[in-house]
Amino acid sequence: MTVPKTTVLVLDSAEPELLARFYSELLGATNGPAPGDEDLLLVTGRTGVVLGVRRDPDHVPPSWPLPEGSQQAHLCVLVEERFLDEAEREAVTLGARPVAAEDDGSLPGSRTTLRRYADPAGHGFVLSAVPDSRARTDSTD
Repeated sequence: MTVPKTTVLVLDSAEPELLARFYSELLGATNGPAPGDEDLLLVTGRTGVVLGVRRDPDHVPPSWPLPEGSQQAHLCVLVEERFLDEAEREAVTLGARPVAAEDDGSLPGSRTTLRRYADPAGHGFVLSAVPDSRARTDSTD
């Protein structure tokens, strides 16, 4: 038998409060300090903790999507296809920066179902369109 566990992706940031607020607003979640760790904030949604943000004063953002840079890890935010344009506007309004490789066809505003961004601390994330029922977490939305 395996001991029950959960996993959380933790992003480093020189300004974790700002980054936690960005993801809280983008995901409709809340954030607060992790118990016993003053350098870690947890972003919590309806299904529990969804992301951690750790203070790292020396954080250097990845250079993705530049060819010589590594993407490292990225978040994939699922959104119903009919709301993709609205989700893109929300992300940019909150401080996301659209990014794309020069000729991959995924520039913001295009009709692709995958749109790439850098969060305010420079981490990569994508908004990925899914059929209307897959992004929902409950039947009351």
